[in-house]
Amino acid sequence: MNTSYHRPADTWSPLYFLASLGAGGLAVTFFMFLMFWIPHPDQPVPVFEDVLSTFLGGSLLLKAAIVIAVIGIAGFTFLNIKMLIWNLVHFAEFRESDAFTKLTNSNGETQLLAMPLALAMSVNAGFILGLVFVPRLWSVVEYLFPLAMIAFALIAFLAFRQIGSFLGRVLSEGGVFDVTANNSFAQLLPAFALSMIAVGMAAPAAMSTVPLTVGVSMILSIMLGTIAALYASVAAILAFNSMLHHGTAKESAPTLMVVVPILTVLGIMTMRQEHGLHTTFDVHGGVADNLLLTTTILAIQTVFVALGFLVLRRQKYADTYLRGQSNSAGAYALVCPGVALSVMLHFWINKGLVGADLLAKFGVAYWSLTSVSIASQIAMIVLIIILNHRHFARRDPIQSVPAE
Repeated sequence: MNTSYHRPADTWSPLYFLASLGAGGLAVTFFMFLMFWIPHPDQPVPVFEDVLSTFLGGSLLLKAAIVIAVIGIAGFTFLNIKMLIWNLVHFAEFRESDAFTKLTNSNGETQLLAMPLALAMSVNAGFILGLVFVPRLWSVVEYLFPLAMIAFALIAFLAFRQIGSFLGRVLSEGGVFDVTANNSFAQLLPAFALSMIAVGMAAPAAMSTVPLTVGVSMILSIMLGTIAALYASVAAILAFNSMLHHGTAKESAPTLMVVVPILTVLGIMTMRQEHGLHTTFDVHGGVADNLLLTTTILAIQTVFVALGFLVLRRQKYADTYLRGQSNSAGAYALVCPGVALSVMLHFWINKGLVGADLLAKFGVAYWSLTSVSIASQIAMIVLIIILNHRHFARRDPIQSVPAE
């Protein structure tokens, strides 16, 4: 008798790209510590030299925060890239299978957009890794910005090809899109992918000092962000109508909160564009602009988080896919809202409240609000550990008797 072992992850799905995405997002949450807690007067983001000088001259608590941030960035970026490579290898095998043909002839074809989504996140995480760990990177950063935009443009091309394949099929043939199975926000995944590409494309607008680089970055990111918002609006309306008629699909229920990360990345994209308008084109906004933007985003995010938790609790999702015997790659979609909420809270507190002089930086109220962001971050770290253990470490023995 032979005993083999099977992990849930051995039955691969494109949604496993969300495991890479979640790890990259957690790396970003640790970068928020450096972004808002250490001085970086010479550039809009902290770099290796800022981190080192603050560590050498800062308080004990600040040094501890820097150590935690650096370890978190390194560890989760490594996991992000490791999971990306693992998924790309399995995707290449998946393309040759009958399951791929079946997927590309169903509503689930948009799951393929998880790949460009994860690729865009990995480029963003890689840039953060360079800022924090590579000395004198800022001296050559103007050469890196065009390369980054080319990378994001290539990822955007891939995403539009996949979206075009899906829309071309369902809009030209007719009757091939199952409206009754559209009872979740799963069809917002293309919008999420485009918004992640857009926020990366907007980075040079906030950081470059070359007007042409800033201008190209702004134009391309505005186009991508606008298309993402349009796609998300249409897909959400169609999906909500189906959910009202048929209820929310249990396995896809986490997608109810996908609006949260979409709004976070589009919000950061907008702030990057506004920074570029200010520094390069001398367009000045009001001191409360970021406060209005981040507060509006948080209000909408709160609604969708509450809605998502309500449905997940009613359907006993955690009992089934987090604590029970069943496993779903779509459970990794739960990591994204928590990460996005943590990041947006950092921006709301620092760019919004502190920026508008409504809150004293590093005061009691400041740390009380920041603790909510950190609590969300810790919860997502625990969640991704649980999910990775369930899908990758846990093994169920399968016994087979050899033929006589």
